Amino acid sequence: MEQSMAWEVQSRWSAAAQAMLSYESLVHAVSGAVGSVTAMTVFYPLDTARLRLQVDEKRKSKSTPKVLMEIMKEEGIFAPYRGWFSVISSLCCSNFVYFYTFNSLKIAWVNREHSSTGKDLILGFVAGVVNVLLTTPLWVVNTRLKLQGAKFRNDEIEMTNYKGILDAFHQIVRDEGFAALWNGTFPSLLLVFNPAIQFMFYEGLKRQLLSGQTELSSKQVFVIGAIAKAIATTVTYPLQTVQSVLRFGHHRLNPERRTFGSLRNVLYLLHQRIRRLGLLGLYKGLEAKLLQTVLTAALMFLVYEKLTAATFTLMRLRPRPSR
Repeated sequence: MEQSMAWEVQSRWSAAAQAMLSYESLVHAVSGAVGSVTAMTVFYPLDTARLRLQVDEKRKSKSTPKVLMEIMKEEGIFAPYRGWFSVISSLCCSNFVYFYTFNSLKIAWVNREHSSTGKDLILGFVAGVVNVLLTTPLWVVNTRLKLQGAKFRNDEIEMTNYKGILDAFHQIVRDEGFAALWNGTFPSLLLVFNPAIQFMFYEGLKRQLLSGQTELSSKQVFVIGAIAKAIATTVTYPLQTVQSVLRFGHHRLNPERRTFGSLRNVLYLLHQRIRRLGLLGLYKGLEAKLLQTVLTAALMFLVYEKLTAATFTLMRLRPRPSR
């Protein structure tokens, strides 16, 4: 009996190791990274508008087109693409880690079993935790670079002066301490439910469609990707707002430069936002976020699926079917 259990444990560890080192996981990771970079580049100005609405509480314009027009008028025509390189670099690394972890765990765990929405949610959650712990410093830096030079309505925001990604890392560590690179980690860990929910709905809808056909059309991939992201974003948006504020880290309500990361500070920022803007203030910028994130996710999944299929065809590998 003990030998049988030991063999089972050894077998599962072996399967996990093979999954982590498999070409299949690498193909999914690269395709996910390329898909996300492509989609974000196309819809990047929408993300700029979303971030301004989240961080600058005193901005009166609430619609995405008006915010973008204000930004271009006051800061230049290319201002909506400010910080593009740092965001794309972070996004590429982040999605590579997420897709690699998700698909490796899926191969190892679901190798001999059928997938389910519950398993997809757990896999998405674990992949999200790994992703947050590894890539949060990149997102802290890119948030600050993206907002650098912006014209804010909120006088509680202090301006920064970074010369690039490496200089931003250096100044943050020097002035605020090493832990500041992980500002916003707590809400980010809570927000791993966002991609987890997204992948749960995406994989579930994908399985339903593939039960009656052999391959998804481009339109179907785009639509189910959009639906999955819309649900996940709406559910978790208030925490995303707090996450953006924490990553920026230059409000005067944080004069001691202490690291905001605990549940107490997250609740404090949520309370302050409700007090200033009302309950609907938690969803300020949701229109811009939904417009940006839904379109970006839909295009990302489309590029991901097509690139994955093309790569497997070229390498003459057979991908594991969604079951």
